[in-house]
Amino acid sequence: MALSYKARRRWALVVLLIGMPIYIVVAVSVVSMLDRPSIWLEFLVYVVLGIIWIVPFKGLFKGIGQADPDAPQEEYDY
Repeated sequence: MALSYKARRRWALVVLLIGMPIYIVVAVSVVSMLDRPSIWLEFLVYVVLGIIWIVPFKGLFKGIGQADPDAPQEEYDY
């Protein structure tokens, strides 16, 4: 079942407000388990965790910044 545009916008907001802080805690915890890696390895871990976190939500965020496609089109008389 496909979500409506409004439902996708709401879920995207929930994911950003709840999922993003959880991601930050997990990413910092994973990096802190390593014995102070080099800056490049630390950066790589953050990038990989960021990509892994957002991939499942790609469909949810797709088109959120666009105008509502379900909204009725207004006709203008010129």
